[in-house]
Amino acid sequence: MAEAVSLTQNLAIPANGGPLATNLRQMIAVLQRERQALAALDADDLICSAREKDVLCDQLAAIGPMGLDTETRGLAETARQLNEVNRRVRNLLAANVAARIEALGGGSRRLGRLPRATYAPAR
Repeated sequence: MAEAVSLTQNLAIPANGGPLATNLRQMIAVLQRERQALAALDADDLICSAREKDVLCDQLAAIGPMGLDTETRGLAETARQLNEVNRRVRNLLAANVAARIEALGGGSRRLGRLPRATYAPAR
C-alpha cells in the first residue's frame, strides 16, 4: 500500500476540482491497486479492480467530453500511463504462463503432431 501512496505523492496531484477530477483520481487509485494485485497475482483483487474501473469508465463517460483543463489533462495522462504499465505487466504475466504451459505440453504443434486435447469445463 505504501507504493500506491508514494506514486500518488510523486505525481503531485492537486486535491481540488470537479467531478471529472474526482473520478480521475479514483481511477488512478484503482489502477494502483490493480498494479499491486498483478504483482501479488491476486485474482480476487484483479476482478474487483476490473469492476471498479468499469464503473468509473461509465461515470467518466456520463460526464461527457467537456474541455479538459490543466489539472484534468494531467490526471487523465497519469491514468493513461498507469493503465499502460498495468497492461504491459499483465501481458508479461500471460506470456510467462503461456510459455510454461507450452513447455509442459512439449510443443507438439511445432513437431507436426496432432494437438493435445484442450481444457474444456465439465458438462
